[in-house]
Amino acid sequence: MSPAPPPSGGRIRPWLVVGDLVVAAMWVCAGALVKLAVYGVLGLGGRPEADAVKVALSLVYMFFFAWLEGFTGGASYNPLTVLAGALASRAGPSLYLFTAFVRMPAQVFGSILGVKLIRAALPKVGKGAPLSVGVHHGALAEGLATFMVVIVSVTLKKKEMKGFFMKTWILSIWKMTFHLLSSDITGGVMNPASAFAWAYARGDHTTFDHLLVYWLAPLQATLLGLWVVTLLTKPKKIEEESDENKTKKE
Repeated sequence: MSPAPPPSGGRIRPWLVVGDLVVAAMWVCAGALVKLAVYGVLGLGGRPEADAVKVALSLVYMFFFAWLEGFTGGASYNPLTVLAGALASRAGPSLYLFTAFVRMPAQVFGSILGVKLIRAALPKVGKGAPLSVGVHHGALAEGLATFMVVIVSVTLKKKEMKGFFMKTWILSIWKMTFHLLSSDITGGVMNPASAFAWAYARGDHTTFDHLLVYWLAPLQATLLGLWVVTLLTKPKKIEEESDENKTKKE
């Protein structure tokens, strides 16, 4: 997850809504196809090399979606990405409202559409990974994983790393690490739209457990991660101004 490039000058770009919807649908399909390939076609279920193959295939499509995000000017599959991008841009309430009430619902709808399409074409993909632990344990795991990913993604964004390959490589490896660590607990989703889509397919999308683990915990973790990075990374202009003030006083 990397913060989507904020609209230049804080402007709202309505066409990104269509991009969000399409990209979100493609994302859930890609993830389902990887799992089907690893556990179905290759028959690696329960074998140690399954995770290695899954990571390798996942890295390929994560690079593709990172390129797609840049190509479309910010279209994203993850509500946490666009939320972090909007808050980091400090573009004002209009962008925040557009993100929360237009872009994020579009991503949810696109994810649901993607799950419906992939299940209609390939019923063997199943219905996603349900929560396998208690709600509080699950919320802690999903929140912590999201927090760690947000910390790195927002930091790289603030540092303005220009190398596409290196930036995407760092984010992808970091995200896959926490996905694997939490996959047996919550599925390691770190994406409320994707989690909601699969929960909708199972019929448990309105339960308290789902809302707390896959929505409230990641959203709070995103806000906390953004606040921590903002607190720890001081803008250069502020530092230069403070140095100049000290020099004048002396």
